[in-house]
This record gives sequence, C-alpha cells and structure tokens, in this order.
Amino acid sequence: MPADADCLIALHARRSYPAITAWRERFPARPLIVVLTGTDLYRDLRQDADAQASLRLADRLVVLQDDALRHLPRAARAKAQVVYQSARALVATSKPASRLNCILVGHLRAEKDPGTALRAWQFLAPQLPIRLLHVGAALDAQLAQEVQATQASEPRYRWVGAMPHGWTRQAIKRAHLLLLPSRMEGGANVIVEAVTAGTPVLASRMSGNLGMLGPDYGGYFPVGDAPALARLLVRCWQEPSFYARLAHQCRARRALFTPERERVALWRLLKQVL
Repeated sequence: MPADADCLIALHARRSYPAITAWRERFPARPLIVVLTGTDLYRDLRQDADAQASLRLADRLVVLQDDALRHLPRAARAKAQVVYQSARALVATSKPASRLNCILVGHLRAEKDPGTALRAWQFLAPQLPIRLLHVGAALDAQLAQEVQATQASEPRYRWVGAMPHGWTRQAIKRAHLLLLPSRMEGGANVIVEAVTAGTPVLASRMSGNLGMLGPDYGGYFPVGDAPALARLLVRCWQEPSFYARLAHQCRARRALFTPERERVALWRLLKQVL
C-alpha cells in the first residue's frame, strides 16, 4: 500500500475488507471510500461481519443507483452517495422490421438468472420471429448445459460465449431489446450501455434495476417469471406503441449515464473527503 496515497477507494465491502482494515490501521486519518456492489447490498450486509465492519469504517459510501439507498442500514445512509456509471453514447442504427432481435449479456451464473430468459422462449409461439443472442462466459457448468440444450432445440436462440467489449456494444446497439433477468444487481452497467445505444430494456423487477430505470418503467417482469417475460416480448413485437413507450422511457434516463455526469459526481466526492 503506497505511503503517499491520499485516499483509498475500495470496491466491494466484503472482498476488500482486508485492504480496508489495513488502510485504517496504517492511515487512521486519511479518507476511505467504499463502493458497494449488488452482493454487498442484497446479501452480505445482512449477514457478513466483514462487510458490516467495512461499512462502519468508511468515510463515504458509493452506490450505483438510487434504490440502493433504502437497502442500507439507516445509520449509513447519511454518508452514501449515488454515482451512476456511464458509457459513451452510440449513434442509433436502424433495426429490421421483419423480426425482433433480443440480446442477453451476462456470464452464466445464478445471480444473472439466464434460465428465466431461456424458458421464456418455451412460451413463444414457434412462428414468432423473436430471436435471442446470448453473450457471456460459462462460469456455471449446470447453466452451460442448459444453454447448450436450449441452443440445440430452439433455432431462434444463439449463445456465442464471451466476446470483446466493443463487439458486444455494437451487438447491443443493433438489437431491438436488451434482456436483463437478474436476481441480484448493484446497478448493471449493461443497462447503461443499452440506454446510451438506443436499445430499450426488459428487466426483472428488483432493486438494482428499479434504481437504474425508475419505478414507473413499463418493461419490468417479476423475478424468475418466464411466462411474464414472454408476454412482454410478444407485446413488443405486436404493439409498436408499447415498444415506442419503452424506447421513450429509456431515452429519458439517458442523461443519468453520461461520462461527464459520472466525472463530476466522483470529483465532488473526492473534494468532500480530501
């Protein structure tokens, strides 16, 4: 740990606990900022002593969306600040009218719940031209088997594994919809990348997504509810006005996700603690 550092910014209250305690012991008067992740907010802070201690030791806390604040202990909310992540805006592209192209971006792990998206296609009539491109590495062997079985039986689904970031952003831009069926999110950056590329989102109704898209967003479905996701997909295909409303609501959130806004928020935070 460099002796000339003015401040420590730690990502993840539980995993960074050793670095946080070492900083406090060596530099008790220097500021400490802890950035909270989804596993911190929605799991570890309830049960993990290290995560709870990191919260107490921090001078400031950063959360990535505004609904996270109500999940903090009341005593910690006063030192918490919302800093939305950002992405460079992409020029929107025309999208084919003959089909509905969806994209799911996320590694295969339980928190991302890709299985709900895969099961949704079982509730879509075979003639519906609604396709899903799935980007993400196989981090869970059981989920990888489920993905491979779906790809073998469902011609409208394609899994391409992990892909470079630039390729994935362009794929998000070309899609009609981004799907985000997660069970746990601190503030998904893939929402930022979709909104700033002109692609609406269908997301599970849980805190991390509510804080990113707003409580009144029209593209939510209950966590784990594949039939409800399928119904939203059909609405987007059959009701242009519904799809247009989702696109309008996403455009209204775009100003939250600019690089300039993120830079200003972080600069103000550092000025406060230094």
